[in-house]
Amino acid sequence: MQELSVTNKDYVAFLNDIKRKIQTSRYKAQVAANSEMISLYWEIGKQIVVTQKQQGWGASVVKQLSLDLKIEHTGITGFSRTNLFSMRQFYLFFSLQSEKVPQAVGLLPWGHIRILLSKVKEIPAALFYAKEALENGWSRDIFSLQIEKQLYKRIGSAPTNFNKTLAQPTSDIAQQTIKDPYLFDFVAMRKKAHERDIEIQLIDHITKFLLELGKGFAFIGRQYPLTINGKDRFLDLLFYHTKLKCYVVIELKVGSFQPEYAGKLNYYLSAVDDLLCSSDDNPTIGIILCKDKNKMDVEYALRGLNKPIGVSSYIIDAIPKDLESSLPTIEQIEEKLAAINVIDKNKKQNYKGG
Repeated sequence: MQELSVTNKDYVAFLNDIKRKIQTSRYKAQVAANSEMISLYWEIGKQIVVTQKQQGWGASVVKQLSLDLKIEHTGITGFSRTNLFSMRQFYLFFSLQSEKVPQAVGLLPWGHIRILLSKVKEIPAALFYAKEALENGWSRDIFSLQIEKQLYKRIGSAPTNFNKTLAQPTSDIAQQTIKDPYLFDFVAMRKKAHERDIEIQLIDHITKFLLELGKGFAFIGRQYPLTINGKDRFLDLLFYHTKLKCYVVIELKVGSFQPEYAGKLNYYLSAVDDLLCSSDDNPTIGIILCKDKNKMDVEYALRGLNKPIGVSSYIIDAIPKDLESSLPTIEQIEEKLAAINVIDKNKKQNYKGG
């Protein structure tokens, strides 16, 4: 019989396969246990509501129930007076729509559900946040932050021409991909900022920037170079969206939207489609981010363009003048980002040389 070694390739593959199966099984067991606990909490909440109504009992029954359950189940947590009231609220809130726990909600950890109950007042919004949390794997802190930033109201609301330039269902997915407005509250900028200032700040906080953009955005580069007709053109920000399977060009503007911005971006999107896209990529999408916009200006500017473009505004709190002196200058920020700038310069040189 052949002796196996930990370096044997077949054995390593065999071992890794067993590890994956164990991990998958443990995950499924955890999900099943959590789902069972949420179902139990739903039933307890329901019974409290129904019995209070039938017997005419007040809130004191919840306190007594908590004491008795903790005596009976000394090794089990979760039966505090506060948690029992949350179970009651859980049933009262979602039973307005269904007599069963909504599927997405039933898969959430109880801590996430309690955040929903405390911060969200409408069932459609609660179901939206539950689904997004599952799809994106949000921690409790990120989950709470997205609710506080009112993601439900901002996502999919930007004016676009996607329904005319993209096929279904891609157009719907793309529409739900962009927000209006974007909240760049992690960016600290002076009132007289330039596009470059914002770009640097966004890249300096790339993790928070990607979180605000949403799932699927992969950062490619800042001031990304394209050589068109012998001339160098530079895209403000270039991303690739893994779900849409397309490049996304973001153009930043510090002022109000101007109609000519759409024409210029349309030009860039055509170039990216020709110079960067492979046969497997979908059409490149463009997003213009500006300080503010007029809806009619945007509608007229996008009408007739053949490239998919959306226009969103962003919010950055201006810095009071008395605080400006304590902030780093743009030059100091650029020094901190020297590595990124070197990469940018190398890319430009490579494109010029190639």
